[in-house]
Amino acid sequence: MSPAALVRLPARAAWARVSGLRFGSLRARIALLYAGLFAAVLGLVVSLAAGGLERFAEAGAARDLGANARVFDEILAGRARQMGDQAGVLARDFGFREAVATGDAPTIASALESLESRVRSDMAFVLTLEGEVLAADASGVPAPETLWTRLDEGGTRGIIASDKGLALAAAAPIEAPDLIGWLVIAQPLDRAELDRLVELAPIALDAQVVEAGAQAPWLKDAAADAVFEREAAGERSLYHVSDLAVLQDGIAPRLVLRHALDESLAAYSSLKGWLIALAAGGIALVLGLSWKVARTVTEPLQQLDTATRLIGEGREVTLAVETDDEIGRLAESFNKMVAAIEERERQIIHVGLHDGLTGLPNRKLFTEQLANTLARRRAGERVMVVYVDLDDFKMVNDTLGHPAGDALLRMVADHLREDHPDALIARLGGDEFAILIDGIDDKASLGNIADGLQRSFDRPLSVNGQAATCGASIGIAMAPVDGEDGITLMKNADLALYRAKHEGKAGYHFFEPALDEAARQRRQLELDLRAAIKDGGFELHFQPLYSLAEKRLTGFEALIRWNHPKRGRVNPVEFIPLAEETGLIIPIGEWVLREACHQASMWPDDVSVAVNVSPKQFAASGIASTVLSALSASGLPPHRLELEITESIFIADVDTTLSTLHSLRNLGVKIALDDFGTGYSSLSYLRSFPFDKVKIDRSFVEDLGTSTNGHAMIRAITMLAGALGMETLAEGVEDIAQFEVLEREGCQNIQGYLFSRPVAADAVAGLLRDGAGYQRELRA
Repeated sequence: MSPAALVRLPARAAWARVSGLRFGSLRARIALLYAGLFAAVLGLVVSLAAGGLERFAEAGAARDLGANARVFDEILAGRARQMGDQAGVLARDFGFREAVATGDAPTIASALESLESRVRSDMAFVLTLEGEVLAADASGVPAPETLWTRLDEGGTRGIIASDKGLALAAAAPIEAPDLIGWLVIAQPLDRAELDRLVELAPIALDAQVVEAGAQAPWLKDAAADAVFEREAAGERSLYHVSDLAVLQDGIAPRLVLRHALDESLAAYSSLKGWLIALAAGGIALVLGLSWKVARTVTEPLQQLDTATRLIGEGREVTLAVETDDEIGRLAESFNKMVAAIEERERQIIHVGLHDGLTGLPNRKLFTEQLANTLARRRAGERVMVVYVDLDDFKMVNDTLGHPAGDALLRMVADHLREDHPDALIARLGGDEFAILIDGIDDKASLGNIADGLQRSFDRPLSVNGQAATCGASIGIAMAPVDGEDGITLMKNADLALYRAKHEGKAGYHFFEPALDEAARQRRQLELDLRAAIKDGGFELHFQPLYSLAEKRLTGFEALIRWNHPKRGRVNPVEFIPLAEETGLIIPIGEWVLREACHQASMWPDDVSVAVNVSPKQFAASGIASTVLSALSASGLPPHRLELEITESIFIADVDTTLSTLHSLRNLGVKIALDDFGTGYSSLSYLRSFPFDKVKIDRSFVEDLGTSTNGHAMIRAITMLAGALGMETLAEGVEDIAQFEVLEREGCQNIQGYLFSRPVAADAVAGLLRDGAGYQRELRA
């Protein structure tokens, strides 16, 4: 702020001027002011209550109208049920059914006349399947073709329209024993009938049934089963509209109930007048008191207003405290408030530039300090920008909890501050840190500095009494060789960090120009991958799975291939990891699943297809729905689809993973554990979930030719899988010696180049046709 502008509040003088007024102390005056404000609020409440009475009356009328509408609907439904019951009795009568079946018109007419008199109906007729109307008096009967659809769909009650007007009708099927027609009976829904219904209502109503063609525009747009208000000719009314069920095509009648709202509000008019008068009197009284009190408090407040304006202009302000009464204490409190604001501003600046968990500078402050350091760098000096990412930090959060992860981050920050007191250390977010070391001369060993940074993360750590590992990957960029501005240096340090993580973690890597080119190529590959997803640039190849037990090809594993328009065939080892990192593996995996099911649906019924499911695709919500959609679209039976998963899906949440696996199993698909034996907990997963198949990793198959223990490992796996009721499949079989060992040790299925490389979809039929000769060739 600017130099202090001292505002001295003439407290004693102000006190002298106001002490002679009627109200001696400031406390009393303020109390009276609040009393006046309370009176004003009370007047406002009274005013609102007056309006509330009207809203209450309207709401009560709306509730009554809605209740009466439901009663009307129930009465109409009850009458329709009664007519339906009467019609059903006659429709089931043997003599009547025989008369309808034989076309006995006199008997039918007599029965219908009797039914009309019992239910007070003016219309009863039989509609045959041929569209013929049988009745004592067919005048006024609606055209049969307008009733046919509703009756044929099972309609039994609803409104019909005839020359006599709208009527409530009920129908019953006539079966002898097959359906031969319908008996329809109707009661008029005229003005007299509606007036009788209105007499049952506790409030004054007007009811009418309006057909679609006769409805006014405002009525057509009105929502059904809701009360709404409308004003016409200066009269406010409440309306309720009900859509009536119909038994005839081409009509859409609505029951409209109207209640005059002014009649409901008349009873509240006098009470509303009293409330308004009371509120007006209270407000007048409060205004009179407020006018007198305002003069006694405005002068001290003017001084305070001047001080606050100066603070708003950025000037430092202090009020002089000259009395110990309310005015003096107010001035003292104001000074304390100004001091607290200045302290909070300093704290806000600190919080805005520092990490709340570790107290380290944040990205904003680091960027500003880096720019300042580069600006004052002298010739011959080098500046090191370091990006640090903790390895497997997510594992700490998942296993020990987020509080333990926070504690670990604080310990790392403390170690870095302790080991590198002259460096600027910042936390960029999550488990990422940045370090700025300046003043490095040309003769200093950069490798020694990097080794010192790496040692900061090699200390043993204990979080809540449990040991925690804290390795880190480090990326380093140097100024001026790797960039002369902060943005370039931070980008290059990030690229070096990316390379360090991909080279095995727990190490450091200096930026090289080739990394920038690699990042550009990686970005281009990602763009090409997105285009391939959009344009359908992938295809599937299939590698056969051979059953030693059945001595035939029993299935194929679907393998994705990408023919780049410029680069040609792109190795899956190159683009699959990129798809995993960017999340593109999810749409790619969905396409593979759909295409594999589609291709397999054209194979023989005893040939299955296996599809790899990536951990990220498995963790995404809706994997079971995706599988079900692929099966439904292709028509492939679920038991012919096998999903191959790796044990890495269990790392994040075992319970959720097992639940998803069981939901997939419930669909009927088979589940195989891929790359068995390469993880540290495969046996526990076999115990947790009953896999259909265990795929023996190719590393065990390769050992069959070089290690004497290879046979024993294969034997152990096959015996374990057999004891658990699971099949085994060995992948990567390339020579006959491996084949013979696997067959001898009880492996049921084989996959590898010994049989065939992956082939295009149109070559599968040929492999299946020639598959019977595999066993003979292997034995030859």
